[in-house]
Amino acid sequence: MSLEQEEETQPGRLLGRRDAVPAFIEPNVRFWITERQSFIRRFLQWTELLDPTNVFISVESIENSRQLLCTNEDVSSPASADQRIQEAWKRSLATVHPDSSNLIPKLFRPAAFLPFMAPTVFLSMTPLKGIKSVILPQVFLCAYMAAFNSINGNRSYTCKPLERSLLMAGAVASSTFLGVIPQFVQMKYGLTGPWIKRLLPVIFLVQASGMNVYMSRSLESIKGIAVMDKEGNVLGHSRIAGTKAVRETLASRIVLFGTSALIPEVFTYFFKRTQYFRKNPGSLWILKLSCTVLAMGLMVPFSFSIFPQIGQYCSLEEKIQSPTEETEIFYHRGV
Repeated sequence: MSLEQEEETQPGRLLGRRDAVPAFIEPNVRFWITERQSFIRRFLQWTELLDPTNVFISVESIENSRQLLCTNEDVSSPASADQRIQEAWKRSLATVHPDSSNLIPKLFRPAAFLPFMAPTVFLSMTPLKGIKSVILPQVFLCAYMAAFNSINGNRSYTCKPLERSLLMAGAVASSTFLGVIPQFVQMKYGLTGPWIKRLLPVIFLVQASGMNVYMSRSLESIKGIAVMDKEGNVLGHSRIAGTKAVRETLASRIVLFGTSALIPEVFTYFFKRTQYFRKNPGSLWILKLSCTVLAMGLMVPFSFSIFPQIGQYCSLEEKIQSPTEETEIFYHRGV
């Protein structure tokens, strides 16, 4: 059996599932709880985790890194000066899901988000002719977003495959519908106001991204997600924490897509007034694509850093709060 097949069929054997060892605390959970990073430190951390080369890390390298983190006493503090340990943390955080200890599929690792999203957002914001050319970029954008949100969300609850599939289909359909509205309005009514033509797609992209997060991760607020103490011991499943996790992720996506779509529109508005554009009209698309890539390149780590990966809550359901004396209760927010 190949390594890729092992990755898909037996992730527990590769990475050491938490139910395989008594009182096992997932290293990634331990990292985020222990670090309690400021926004600046989270931002710098994400700039490392979003390195596109993290998409291609081999299973063997990840296995070795996880073995080091699970067995070496020197890694009890994530802020180790040992370069080998720092690299092990980077590989683990970039490729392994904190809830299940399973490998994240390569195409949906955080490091793959920018290379897939930047050109797709550019195409979805570009005025196109024809129904197919309008719908296809939106379908791809929303389908990838839904899969990314679901795979990188909280996975500590039980869910039937059919439930997840229906939610994904609903998320793709509803967000695609919202995304194509501005294009169809433009094709039917021929809007002439320069700012209306530019702001309408941005507004609907923001709404579509928010709808996508809400629907693809709605089971977290319905079923509840695992909450834990500072040692990583699960205290129960909380709907309040699940709702908060979804809301925080939704807010971060609104900031990400709203800013990333607005900046290129502002730049192109002023660029079209320059003498250079009159001589080289084809340069407009190069500028817009470059602005989209640069804006998303900055906003992806920024938006992922707005809220901590491991959130903290002090007031949860009575059935969780009553049996414990813990004043600090944590939950995994997801990406």
